[in-house]
Amino acid sequence: MSLKITGKSEGQLQLHLTTKHTQFAVPDAPISIRANVSSKELNVLINTLLKDSGNPEAGKVEFDFLLNGEFVKIPLGQHLKEREISFEDTVELEYVERYPAPEPQDCLLHDDWVSAVEASEKWILTGCYDNTLNIWTTKGKHKLTIPGHVAPVKGVTWISLDEEKGVFASASQDQSVMLWEWNVASNSVECVQVCKGHERGVDCIAANKSKTRIATGSWDTMLKVWSTDIRSTDGDQQSEQPSTSKRQKLDQGSARTPILTLAGHRECVSGVQWMDDSTIITSSWDHTIKIWDLALNGVKSEIAGHKSFFDLSYSPLNGLIIAASPDKNLRLYDPKSNQGTIVKSTFLGHTQWVQSVCWSTINEYLFVSGAYDNCVKLWDYRSPRAPIFELIGHEDKVLACDWSNPRYILSGGSDNSVRVFKSKIAIGERS
Repeated sequence: MSLKITGKSEGQLQLHLTTKHTQFAVPDAPISIRANVSSKELNVLINTLLKDSGNPEAGKVEFDFLLNGEFVKIPLGQHLKEREISFEDTVELEYVERYPAPEPQDCLLHDDWVSAVEASEKWILTGCYDNTLNIWTTKGKHKLTIPGHVAPVKGVTWISLDEEKGVFASASQDQSVMLWEWNVASNSVECVQVCKGHERGVDCIAANKSKTRIATGSWDTMLKVWSTDIRSTDGDQQSEQPSTSKRQKLDQGSARTPILTLAGHRECVSGVQWMDDSTIITSSWDHTIKIWDLALNGVKSEIAGHKSFFDLSYSPLNGLIIAASPDKNLRLYDPKSNQGTIVKSTFLGHTQWVQSVCWSTINEYLFVSGAYDNCVKLWDYRSPRAPIFELIGHEDKVLACDWSNPRYILSGGSDNSVRVFKSKIAIGERS
């Protein structure tokens, strides 16, 4: 079969079309087609073949196309030429159902820059440059403003949450990490532990999968690990009490000291993630990503970059690290590879510093990024040359993004807002 298209011909190709979506399968036979065919025209071809075979889905679905594991975003012949793939051989082209676009849902207005955001099942936790935390519903209703820190909040994370009580942690430029307990019914909160030990501002925070530990990275170049047990006094010091009037209004108890302090970075620790309960990954302004073994109390391996790293995200679904840098690019690494320091892919699309990045928790291919160009971009790591969607709305720099709740993509920025996009990507889709 041949597909007739308009425009200058660059020769003919033999295509073999395949798909893992059996409901959209077309006859398994080579197809002759002009080389300069576009994705739009390939969609016409697939739906024509589905219609000819009596498939009821014909015309209802749009597809994207993969060649050797990479999305085809330009005319097929041009794609082949750029990758020096022969026109003489039959081209194996896989087609997959196109992702639905995320839909803008809410704009959550704050009083200052939003530098941290994380969603749970029903709630959104944010941290701001006015030193406060805020709790919102995922439907956009503001529930609570929480004072306590005396400098901008740079990181937040949920520890536990049920219908009655929530526990969460916050990291601040005031050098402290605070553990909070929220009574959902009375909508009241108290700081139950203050974690002291960092000597400069705390820039990032993450909880392990079992929620028994949190790790923090700081401008003092240190990585510290803390207990999340809000009732325990093990290792606490009685001598260091909060000194400000705001903190004295809270029943904070004694200051908690870290379980573990790990030195190795030379500049600010900008991002922290847990691979498992005994392994932590950090990024730093010192151009390195380090993988720490807590059993050994030291660095297990290191990835050296050519630029500072502003953030990183690790996906347990694929075992890969995506890292953000000030040169406008994102880079993909495989820490398990013998060539883990070699960049697997570089993602081009932002026009200013990339500040934040976060993998999907349900789809191994997808992640989001936020940058100083006011943009949030949704990527498939099989499409390094262009994002699959741009999430528009911010009017100033994007400082944080989150995809902890699979249904919502969140981003906070220096326009004092959190943008909420509803994701329609189903669990397990195209994975």
